[in-house]
Amino acid sequence: MNDKNQFFEEFNRGLHRIGRIMLISAVILLVALPFVTGMIYGVMPDLKGFLSGFAKVGLIYIPVAIVEFLVYTPMLGVGGSYLSFLTGNLTNMKIPCAMNARDIAGTKAGTAEDEIVSTISVATSAITTTLVIVVGVILLVPLQPVLQSETLLPAFNNVVPALFGALGLKYFAKSPKIAVIPLVLMCLLCIFVPAAIGQTSLLLIPSGGLALLIGFLLFKKGKL
Repeated sequence: MNDKNQFFEEFNRGLHRIGRIMLISAVILLVALPFVTGMIYGVMPDLKGFLSGFAKVGLIYIPVAIVEFLVYTPMLGVGGSYLSFLTGNLTNMKIPCAMNARDIAGTKAGTAEDEIVSTISVATSAITTTLVIVVGVILLVPLQPVLQSETLLPAFNNVVPALFGALGLKYFAKSPKIAVIPLVLMCLLCIFVPAAIGQTSLLLIPSGGLALLIGFLLFKKGKL
């Protein structure tokens, strides 16, 4: 058992080292590309305008990034988190893939087995997504009439809600006592305040906190 824990700790240290290098490199490349392009073509933005635009975007995406990190990292583990945040598509690809892989493998969150399963599933999802994108780019022109079809357009607009509805129902059914109150409150909020629909990442904080509180109270009363 000690050998297993020691191996897992060394494995995670290696993932942290590689993950940090890759994420730092990705951030540098993402930030450097527009500035290098601007310097080459002589179209550098005004610093005041850049800071103003960054502030407007940052007010939205910085809190969202913090919330997603706090919520998704425990679900994905070390390797899955680095891969997910580097390749993107967390909510509509990586999280569902990792959750389904966990259910299929029968692993528990927080265990070494679960982290391995999560890392493999996220890596597989990233490779599959890349291959699908390559095929999509090649077939973009031939498939354009189908993709722009008015008949199929509503289906494309509801792929993510349908995916998370099916995935969420399975977990809600496991713990209805915990899920029902946050689910009803968030549904009512989005119905009466439609603007809240676009802030789902921020809504994870109150809904998740409420679910934790309900779970704690039920646990204290011995009803879980």
